[in-house]
Amino acid sequence: MSADQAAGPLAEQPAEQQVEYVLTLSCPDRKGIVHAVSSYLFMTDCNIVDSQQYGDRAAGLFFMRVHFSAGSQVTLERLRASFAAVADSWQMEWEIGGARARMRILLMVSRFGHCLNDLLFRARTGALPVEIAAVVSNHTDFRELADSYGIPFHHIPVSASSRERAEAELLKVVRAEDVELVVLARYMQVLGDDLCKQLSGRIINIHHSFLPSFKGAKPYHQAHARGVKLIGATAHYVTADLDEGPIIEQEVERVGHDVTPEQLVALGRDVECRALARAVKWHSERRILLNGARTVVFT
Repeated sequence: MSADQAAGPLAEQPAEQQVEYVLTLSCPDRKGIVHAVSSYLFMTDCNIVDSQQYGDRAAGLFFMRVHFSAGSQVTLERLRASFAAVADSWQMEWEIGGARARMRILLMVSRFGHCLNDLLFRARTGALPVEIAAVVSNHTDFRELADSYGIPFHHIPVSASSRERAEAELLKVVRAEDVELVVLARYMQVLGDDLCKQLSGRIINIHHSFLPSFKGAKPYHQAHARGVKLIGATAHYVTADLDEGPIIEQEVERVGHDVTPEQLVALGRDVECRALARAVKWHSERRILLNGARTVVFT
């Protein structure tokens, strides 16, 4: 008699492989939303791994992020199709995606490469759960850097007369590469209103937090001349209103009177990298929900 036969029908069977998903939603706030979502997941044979929620009393809105697991027979398509009825009854804006899926992102840069280099390294080492589909620049300075990571580099020059054509070419790359998020890693060009609308909620920018106090060239040198004691950076979603989109993350660093302009620039670059990396990570993990001109960030 074989060992399998001896074990009989009560032998322990291999555990079914679990697949993990993330559900995010926002809707008018009223009683029963959490119960409706958890009941749906229970009835669909899913298990909640983590759940976060927030009710904005002033806006009358409810926000929720649920990380859950399901058996391999429960597909993403089935989940989306079956949850639609629940979502409709509660007037939800919602999304379900794979928790382990690496979001495809596109990086845009001009001639300051510190944020680009930081994001490339974080993605390579696994600190950033994304797949960088391409790098786009209006200059060629960082072609070799992108090549060293094996990432396609697209040079799209921009001028006042070619802006519309350049943005159309950018959209072609976004669609061809199935890009879910565009990151302006110190891309020093203003994007057109139409592009901002087409990619609404899918473009993140980084800028120094001196705006609008110190505009134009060498903002850190301007700040040094005024004797600032704090420097910072702001990561935000891009809208048609320049540098006024919903804020995702901010980072600051205290500085003293003895810091030189050059040291201020170096500190500022590090602050920008940290703020942008966190914003990209949270977006890729579906931790950010838009709340009008603000964001809800479940960290």
